[in-house]
Amino acid sequence: MIDRKFIGYASKPFVADVERGRLRFFAKAIGETNPLYLDEDTARRAGHPDLPVPQTFFFCLEMDRPDPYGWFDDLGIELPKVLHGEQQFTYHRLAYAGDRLRFDSTVTDVYDKKGGLLEFVVQDNVITNQRAERVAEFRRTLVIRHG
Repeated sequence: MIDRKFIGYASKPFVADVERGRLRFFAKAIGETNPLYLDEDTARRAGHPDLPVPQTFFFCLEMDRPDPYGWFDDLGIELPKVLHGEQQFTYHRLAYAGDRLRFDSTVTDVYDKKGGLLEFVVQDNVITNQRAERVAEFRRTLVIRHG
């Protein structure tokens, strides 16, 4: 069982640079055909400084952190027992190619159900840009199977 003392555990902050090529690749991978996400000139004509970041791309960027599951070791979570429970996003402003985004992650809850057979770890992530402006938050809930 994960000790509730880990509520408040903060992973080391992670910084990622948003690259145009990766944005285009991601847009194509998800079937995005809107040229706003593929062509800088189209994005600029629409009033954007560069290619906008599709909202679900934040999760991909966060997975670029060195050892993205390293915090599991700190909490005693065994990766083979983990299920993705839930994820939700709150958006505050657009991010763009060329931005440098910082991810700050904190465990905000640990609880169990079914007499401890299922354990839940809630992690909140705050994303800010190079101007320290809040871009988005996402909450992830992991389910750890026991027994």
